[in-house]
Amino acid sequence: MEAAGAEVLHLDVMDGHFVPNISFGVPVIEKLRPVSKLFFDTHLMIADPVKYAEPFIKAGGNLLTFHIEVTDAPMKVVEHIRGLGGRAGVSLNPGTEASALWPVIEVVDLVLVMSVWPGFGGQKFIPDALDKLRAIRPRLRPDQRLEVDGGIGPDTAPPVVRAGADTLVAGSAVFSGPDAGLRFRELERIALEAEQP
Repeated sequence: MEAAGAEVLHLDVMDGHFVPNISFGVPVIEKLRPVSKLFFDTHLMIADPVKYAEPFIKAGGNLLTFHIEVTDAPMKVVEHIRGLGGRAGVSLNPGTEASALWPVIEVVDLVLVMSVWPGFGGQKFIPDALDKLRAIRPRLRPDQRLEVDGGIGPDTAPPVVRAGADTLVAGSAVFSGPDAGLRFRELERIALEAEQP
């Protein structure tokens, strides 16, 4: 994907507890880091992000995003990640109100709005995510990213960009065809055009 112009690799880490699926963990990221200069946006769909933050950062994760649903003390999670030298992001599931993020929204580097239920690829975009993006965007500084993940493709990229997202995670839309690089560039073009007034 670097050859196609990607700058960020979104890594979905699933533990089989917080989400009903298991993906990969620290060893895979350790193997990827030496062969990629991409920014590793490490999405921890796991029940205990504090316990595993250090190994993921040591493996090469640049930014760790945890779910607001897994903790009653999100500020402590952010401080822990930052104390390890990483950047911190916070995510919320489709069933969680945007206001759940307000206690930490000013101190994170990235906010991730899930537009599908986490755990499985290929799901249909949940339109309620657009309202969350609109609610969150005005609360963010220019240096904070607003990311959306789930069901992103040529039809959904324009409305999420217009709702305020500046970082789009795409899996099936890019990798389900024969030329992932071409599909990535086309999706990027569509998203950039949606930014134009």
